Amino acid sequence: MAVYTVHEPRPRRNEDAAPPERYAFVRDGFYVWAFLLGPLWMLWHRLWLVFVLYLVTVGALEAAMWALGLSGTVKFAVMVLIAILVGCEAGTLRRFSLRRWTERGIVVADGPEEAERRFFDRRPGGRVVPAQAAPPAGPPAQPGPGPVSPHQDVIGLFPQPQPRP
Repeated sequence: MAVYTVHEPRPRRNEDAAPPERYAFVRDGFYVWAFLLGPLWMLWHRLWLVFVLYLVTVGALEAAMWALGLSGTVKFAVMVLIAILVGCEAGTLRRFSLRRWTERGIVVADGPEEAERRFFDRRPGGRVVPAQAAPPAGPPAQPGPGPVSPHQDVIGLFPQPQPRP
């Protein structure tokens, strides 16, 4: 099962909330296509700023390796390590491109369709609720130490809860 982060875009001028079709579900994990074809993957997902930063970084590394006179094997190894890094951090790169969107939650599912279904099914009425309509959250309840029964298993060094000095 994969973990997906859910991102909601800003509503357009004539909308109270963004429609569910515009939500983005970003999988966390290794992206094989980002590893194999990093720059093309970035362009496919419209990660323009990430693509430019990638080109600048790789160009600077290539120039530094050329200036140091490193062998072709070392240059290849560095490029493979960069490809592995891009494959591992591809989800983070996509989230970076959605930095102006609102993160609405995390969903664990087998695929993107199931993630969408789970996310929207747990909403009240199965519909998207605008952020303004959410009730204000009150102060969190302060759980106090409850009584410990003598038959309860104790984990730790102190069998009874004691107040802090």
